[in-house]
Amino acid sequence: MTSPARKHFQKMTAAKAAGKAQAARPQTGDQYELFAAALWEARRTLKGIKSVEAKVEKKRELLPQFAPYVEGVLQAGNGAQDDVLMTCMIWCFDIGELAAGLDIAEYALEHGLNTPDQYDRDTASLVTEQIADEALKLIDAKGTDLEELLRTLLRAYALTEEADMHDQIRAKLHKAIGYAWRAFGEPEPALDNLRRALALNDRVGVKKDIEKLERELKNAGGQDST
Repeated sequence: MTSPARKHFQKMTAAKAAGKAQAARPQTGDQYELFAAALWEARRTLKGIKSVEAKVEKKRELLPQFAPYVEGVLQAGNGAQDDVLMTCMIWCFDIGELAAGLDIAEYALEHGLNTPDQYDRDTASLVTEQIADEALKLIDAKGTDLEELLRTLLRAYALTEEADMHDQIRAKLHKAIGYAWRAFGEPEPALDNLRRALALNDRVGVKKDIEKLERELKNAGGQDST
């Protein structure tokens, strides 16, 4: 286990290197090389695991070792292209640590960082779709903090609102936001987002939910369903 002093050293040296790096150029430095090597080993371990569920648990186990590096880059980085950082963002989403993933995503979107080569989506599209997919799993899960999840979804929407992406991806995010509002007991914003999702993709699977919410609001006298 890495000592607190070692973690602090890793964070500070990563921050120093990230602060010296040129924007949009590949990240360099001893700490980057060390963590890139650790990432290579981690990927090799994951490649040997067939179960998706087991891969997720292994990512949960592996991610903490990269935390000092990520913290250092986010603290002082100039926006150099960084596959270690971007992979950690994706893994955060994979394990359901959406807020931590969004912290990295905010930095990545601000500086125009690309996803690693093995991912075929631009950063905004990947962030939007992964947040939506994971949120849809979490909404009805036991122990989910709905307020925090909704806050995360709205933050993801704000970060990616101006990005160009396929309508189907944005529809999925509106679907997740709509379901989160519904679970939170707020039918009107839920209906607004589900209608938007349907307008973007008529196969998004929300028609019955819209009809149900419209009936509920009409019966409650809260909204005209026309």
